[in-house]
Amino acid sequence: MDFKTSVELLKFHWMAYTIYALLIISVIAWFGYNLSRKERAKSIVRIPFYGYIAFLVAGGVGHHIFTYNTIPWVAEDIMRHEIKPDREYHISIDKHRWKLPEEKMVVNVGEKVMFNVTSSDLTYGFGLFRKDGSMVTQMQVLPTRNNDLLWTFHECGSFDLTSTEYAGPHQYDEHTGEDLMLVKDAVEVVGCNEKVASK
Repeated sequence: MDFKTSVELLKFHWMAYTIYALLIISVIAWFGYNLSRKERAKSIVRIPFYGYIAFLVAGGVGHHIFTYNTIPWVAEDIMRHEIKPDREYHISIDKHRWKLPEEKMVVNVGEKVMFNVTSSDLTYGFGLFRKDGSMVTQMQVLPTRNNDLLWTFHECGSFDLTSTEYAGPHQYDEHTGEDLMLVKDAVEVVGCNEKVASK
């Protein structure tokens, strides 16, 4: 299995966890059925039951063991000291305002991009979002420290930028509640036929 985006990964996990939850519910249903019976379950019946429980435990643990490495950003994050980014952007935040190197950061699909983000005053979040509001990636930005995020974009389209960390009421307009740190179309990823991010 090779997942390129968090959307693909979440779809797979949604299906896997739904099936797993139904199997767990079947255990509860079987247990409830046996509680309501007058005759006691025979010992021989308990063997398949405990085998089924063992299967569920092995399946749940196995699912995480065999899929942790399919998450595209895990290996990249572990090996990041050996990776040279194709593109690097330096971004700063001060008084709830972004200072971007360009009005729109244009990236080619498949490029490894390093975002270096610094804050001069508060703790913020650096979050990139698709047009449907789903998150692509994010990191916490601590003040006066170097905060960097290495990311490979596998989907084209425009991504919005905002803080994912509450940094006080000044992030929002006091009358409308509008997110003042929201930068529409901050990152544009080009080079593929389908604009997944714009959906």
